[in-house]
Amino acid sequence: MNYQAKLSAPFGILGIRCEDDALTGIDFLPLTDSPEPASCLFAEAVCGQLTRYFDNPDAQFSLALKYPSTAHQQRVWQAISAIPCGQTRSYGELARQLHSGAQAVGQACGANPIPVIIPCHRVVGRTGLGGFMHNTGNTMLDIKRWLLAHEANQC
Repeated sequence: MNYQAKLSAPFGILGIRCEDDALTGIDFLPLTDSPEPASCLFAEAVCGQLTRYFDNPDAQFSLALKYPSTAHQQRVWQAISAIPCGQTRSYGELARQLHSGAQAVGQACGANPIPVIIPCHRVVGRTGLGGFMHNTGNTMLDIKRWLLAHEANQC
């Protein structure tokens, strides 16, 4: 995968993908990857805004985003983006709000190409953490736990 930057985050490395002047994706990379400086001004701006978020989770993002999506994914991602910092919603709550099903909401959350900025970590299961990025393994759930704790402690 071609990245325009690899940003060191408190929980690992983020691969930043940009196209022209828009962010197209953020990937959670293995801890064995090394940070790489931004290769363009836009990627530098993305890294700067993410770094501000890691310092202050209430920081606002103001980046152009570009990604393919279905109409349903777009509705879910807009609803996720409206969840205030430090708060969560269950898959079921979002499903009722969007007149959808909890599983469909979960699939849209997992397909989110721009995690952290589109804060899918704020969506949890009815009785627990739920998954994260189509994954229920410890590494990804540890990242979700870190993001939620970061926001709960400072928002």
